[in-house]
Amino acid sequence: MESLYLLIPLSVVLVFVIGVVFWWSVRSGQFDDLEGPGYRVVIDDDDPPDADGKNKAPRKEP
Repeated sequence: MESLYLLIPLSVVLVFVIGVVFWWSVRSGQFDDLEGPGYRVVIDDDDPPDADGKNKAPRKEP
C-alpha cells in the first residue's frame, strides 16, 4: 500500500512527460512526411551536387 504513494504520482509525471514530448514532436514537424525519407534512400542519384548542395539537371543518356 505504501508503494502506491510513490508509484501513482510517478506514473502521472511520466504520462505528462510523454505527452509533452509527443506534443513537441508533432509541433516540430516530425510526422509531416512519413514516406519521403524512405524513398530518398533508394533514389538512384549518381550526379554530384552543385556548390550550393543541390543536384544539377539530370544528364541525358546518349
